[in-house]
Amino acid sequence: MTFARGFAAEVRKGLLNLAAGWREVLIQMITFPLFYLLIVLFMGRGQLRAELLLPVLLGMVALTFIHEQVNRVFWGYLGDIQSGVLEQTYLTPLPSAALILGRQVAAAISALPTALAVLATGATAIAVQGGQLPVDVQVIVPLAAIVLGTCGLALILCGLTLVFKRIEIITQLSVAVYAIAGGTLVPLAAMPDPVAFISRLVVPIAPGIEAMRDILLGGHSLAALPSGWGLGWLLVQPLLLTAAGAVAFNRLEHLARHRGTLGRY
Repeated sequence: MTFARGFAAEVRKGLLNLAAGWREVLIQMITFPLFYLLIVLFMGRGQLRAELLLPVLLGMVALTFIHEQVNRVFWGYLGDIQSGVLEQTYLTPLPSAALILGRQVAAAISALPTALAVLATGATAIAVQGGQLPVDVQVIVPLAAIVLGTCGLALILCGLTLVFKRIEIITQLSVAVYAIAGGTLVPLAAMPDPVAFISRLVVPIAPGIEAMRDILLGGHSLAALPSGWGLGWLLVQPLLLTAAGAVAFNRLEHLARHRGTLGRY
């Protein structure tokens, strides 16, 4: 019962923070779609080329989600550390797992408005060009893989925050790396083999983006994905990342508690 109440309280707190920061969300719902259109214009040499709109859209939606989700969890932890709230939660019977899971769920929900704004902008641009945004229920699987894998990354970054505190630049650099080398804008098949290998191995959004492009652009089924490492890796990679994130967070949390630095910044 304590776990359920703690989990629900963390989700509610995250959603209340989302509602309180509606102006910031509104700005992001404008700037991220504009950024998407600017990228397509740049890649199309000043034109919104129809053949670029959908491939870039799929990558941009995933990149927007991971940016919002990871940053919301990270800054939430950092804010609680700075205010001394986080240390107080460890003096209560509330299991830390409820805190972690609740924050992850709230962050994932909070990332949806901006990601959906990018998706709506892309769909509109495709329609203006005389096309139609393809829909296939199979994309639920790679989307779920992206969400789960992103949670694993967020756990690692939050664990590092508990110990090292001032690692803001790492979160920004990680998202920049995903944008450049994660298959977001340029397919991994067009990148050097070592870069593609590392991206498919550790970047949470890479296998999901490849799968969505295969399904929506190539018309392939989940069981016959020609790009990347297939359906098996699409399912296994987010589980491995989440497991690694949980182990890393647990050990770093234990280290911070042992040092007594949960409330220091």
